[in-house]
Amino acid sequence: MPEAPMLGADGTAAGKVTLDERAFGSRFHGPLVQQSVRAEQAARRRGTAATKTRGAVSGGGAKPWRQKGTGRARAGSNRSPLWTGGGVTFGPQPRSYTFKVNRKERRAALRSALSLHAERGSLAVLDAGELTAPRTSAAFDLLDEWGAEPPTLVVLGADEETAALSFRNLAGVRVLACESVGVADVVGAASLLLSKPALETLTVRALAPESS
Repeated sequence: MPEAPMLGADGTAAGKVTLDERAFGSRFHGPLVQQSVRAEQAARRRGTAATKTRGAVSGGGAKPWRQKGTGRARAGSNRSPLWTGGGVTFGPQPRSYTFKVNRKERRAALRSALSLHAERGSLAVLDAGELTAPRTSAAFDLLDEWGAEPPTLVVLGADEETAALSFRNLAGVRVLACESVGVADVVGAASLLLSKPALETLTVRALAPESS
């Protein structure tokens, strides 16, 4: 059974936590992880890049000069893509970059990412209730005592605001709520620190059917 150290407020291991083997002992599926990471990153793109076509650029209502007799090339509009200030041909338009990844694939990718940390020993569980007051120095000492490699992802429950305030200002540390964590966040971290509620939530997410 996969295990992870249980860290106290000072960062020392206060025992071991047995992890769910189905969620933290799975075989790594590289293609599923890559696909899920691409989907999450694509969904974060705003897709607002836009250019004006010749029909959207103002002006161009009359020919710049008559058709014949000037010695110059024919021109029908000063909004032509050939002209400075004219429209853009085949330029980017607002679009969505999202694409679908099946629920079973998303769950398998999350299990792979969690299992990778469990296998490497870069996963620890924190009793966030021991952090009774927001103290960045205490959070720094905790990670230093554990030996966390940056970048570190700290995943906390919704009611663990004190711990979030303690970790959020540390360099190389990212704090996320357990409901907001994606596969890209997990695989992008060298160290993963989970609170007890976050561990339960991620375990459920990795195993139970998703609502969307």
